[in-house]
Amino acid sequence: MIAKIMKGSGFKGVINYILDPKKGTELIDSSSVRTGSISHIAQSFIDQTELNPRVSKVVGHISLSFSAQDSSKLSNEWMAKVAHEYMEKMGIKDTQYIIGRHFDKEHPHVHIAFNRIDNNGKTISDRNDRFRSEKICKELTTKYGLYFADGKEKVKEHRLKEPDKTKYEIYQALKAEIAQCRNWKDLLAHLKKQDIDVRFK
Repeated sequence: MIAKIMKGSGFKGVINYILDPKKGTELIDSSSVRTGSISHIAQSFIDQTELNPRVSKVVGHISLSFSAQDSSKLSNEWMAKVAHEYMEKMGIKDTQYIIGRHFDKEHPHVHIAFNRIDNNGKTISDRNDRFRSEKICKELTTKYGLYFADGKEKVKEHRLKEPDKTKYEIYQALKAEIAQCRNWKDLLAHLKKQDIDVRFK
């Protein structure tokens, strides 16, 4: 299980994305929003932001992705339960949210949109959120016996965007060259031939 954290200032775009019918979306859970239509959901979020108009990045958006190897155990109910546990550990509570499950990719995943202005008008902290998220994902992956990926070996290179595309190319070059170089000097020379410049700080 891995999480990708995004933040923004407008709810309409993220709600439209999460509930896009082209992604075969199912709304598997929500709290404190009117779910009659996409515009009702977005307006519910917008209305609550007025409790604390000083905050500019009010939109919380997190995707939780699971391995295709775990597909058989990932019911909507189970994924909603894990999403709740993740949110609780991240301090995302007492606020509006929706959880939508997408079916447009081979790996199961859900998208969480939440209001960073909670039901009492307080701001939900995003301090060290990526570090905390990584730790929580590892905890939940272990707790529920989910599949641990073997590092970068199964990365879909054709889908990478910058800067991840370049990082992955450097990783592949290093992996290939380290096996045949006996020292730093050799390694740096081999990398130089591939237009990879190394600088030490």
